[in-house]
Amino acid sequence: MPTSNNESQQFESTLERDLMYILKFDFQVDKFVAQPVTINYIDKLGNPRTYTPDLIIYYRKDLAESKGKKPVLCEVKYKDDLCQNFREYHPKFRAAIRYAKAKDWIFKVYTEEHIRSPYLTNAKFLLPYLDVKTDEGMLSSILLRLEDMRETDPQTLIASMFSDKWNQAMLLPFLWYLIAVRSIGTNLMQPLTMTSRIWHKYE
Repeated sequence: MPTSNNESQQFESTLERDLMYILKFDFQVDKFVAQPVTINYIDKLGNPRTYTPDLIIYYRKDLAESKGKKPVLCEVKYKDDLCQNFREYHPKFRAAIRYAKAKDWIFKVYTEEHIRSPYLTNAKFLLPYLDVKTDEGMLSSILLRLEDMRETDPQTLIASMFSDKWNQAMLLPFLWYLIAVRSIGTNLMQPLTMTSRIWHKYE
C-alpha cells in the first residue's frame, strides 16, 4: 500500500530509508509516496510483466526554486546490485521511462553514490530539531547576533552570546533549528560541526 511522508514509512532497504531521510529534510519536496504505481509492460519474449518503482517525489509549487521541477519516479538500488543485474532491470527501467514521459514525470535511479554523503548525515542530525519547541525571543537573539557577525561558526557564535557552558548548551538546539529551517546558511554538503562556517541569510 502506498505511503507518503506524512505517514508511517515502508522501505525495502536501508538505502531507501536513507533517501527518505533526505526527502523529509528537503524543503523543496512537497511529498513522496512509496510504491506509487505498478507499470505493465511486455518483455522481449512477449510475456506480460509488471514493475513497481520504489518512490515518487513531488516538489512544492509555491517556491521559485522548485516550482518548475517535475515529479520524479524513482528506483533505489545499490551500485553493485545495479551492475550485476542490469540485464534484469533494464526492461523494467525502460518501461518506467516510457511511463514517466507519458505522465510528464522523470524516472531516475538512485544509488548509494547519490544518497550516502555528508548531506545525509546532516539531514539525519538536523531532522529532530525541526520538532524543537521554539522560543521566538531566543531565535531572534541568535539571528540578530549573527547579523552583526555576518559569518562565523556555531562555537564562536554561542560563545559570543554566553560565557558559561550551561547557557551555551541551552542555545544549541535553537541554533540547529535555525539551520534546519534554512534561516541560517551553511554548506550542508560538508560535515556540520561546531567549526562549520555559518552565515546570516539576508532577505
